Amino acid sequence: MKLGLMLPVKPDIRWILARQVGVEYAITKAAPELSGQLPPWDFESLHSVKTRFAEQGFRLWALEGDEFDMSRIKLGLPGRDEDIEHYCMMLRNMGRLEIPLLCLNFMAGVGWYRTRVDLPERGGALTSEFDRAAMPPEPELKLSHEKLWSNFEYFIRAVIPAAEEAGVKMGLHPDDPPIERLCGYPRILTSAAAFRRALALAASPNCGVTFCQANFRAMGEDVPALIEEFCRKKQLFFFHFRDIEGTAEHFRETFHDNGPTDMAKLLKLLKENGFDGILRPDHTPTMATEENCEPGYAMLGNLFAVGYIRGILDALKTIEK
Repeated sequence: MKLGLMLPVKPDIRWILARQVGVEYAITKAAPELSGQLPPWDFESLHSVKTRFAEQGFRLWALEGDEFDMSRIKLGLPGRDEDIEHYCMMLRNMGRLEIPLLCLNFMAGVGWYRTRVDLPERGGALTSEFDRAAMPPEPELKLSHEKLWSNFEYFIRAVIPAAEEAGVKMGLHPDDPPIERLCGYPRILTSAAAFRRALALAASPNCGVTFCQANFRAMGEDVPALIEEFCRKKQLFFFHFRDIEGTAEHFRETFHDNGPTDMAKLLKLLKENGFDGILRPDHTPTMATEENCEPGYAMLGNLFAVGYIRGILDALKTIEK
């Protein structure tokens, strides 16, 4: 297993802290609004991103999230073929630069969503919450679930050949929160059955799962059984390590050691099932002295999580000996 961190595309104090705690693998989002450059379908733009990470001692392992505006692709609008060609160019660039993983989602209209981001956690740290009851009534759907499935099928079958040619793995991320509709948009990656359907449509060893444990827990799925299934099928590419308390309709994020899941047992299960991909801590609370301007991605919680994960992994090695 490789331990990485989600880091900003431009160097700042978080890069320094990550290296100081021994993190060698970086995951980033290289979208133009963050990088100030062209999207990563431009080779020189992506090359400069990888070079910056390498100069600071990181191996850039993955891109995560929408690296440019995916609206036309997800909503099936005119111009999606042009955007899909850009997507294929990005995959080819990743292959040329030996960036082996792309974490993608198919959340249309609205990305990951919370109703509150300042809920007190342990010691007054600030965490996020989703509570459907706190939302206004749902508007009518802008498109049907089956239309969104059709758009996904059109997209994934168009880009998989480029991913296979480039040697890039594509890890699908669950909808967050994993509910059937949100703000007038359908959500489709909300269950294990939906993931099996999506992977069958892709029909490729290069399309697999970004296993966000908290989302699969919120779905009410058997998380250990799913880990074993996806590992057995060699479909588990990336593990997002976080925990929640509650259900898909109403949950709050927790510190990694302060939720209902036995997180050490999950890492043991990954190891026993031969997972050799990358994992990273996800959605940590904002702690004292930090501004809550990037809920879920403040650095102190991530540093705590890195130490927590390292301790478990080291203990597993000791037990094996």
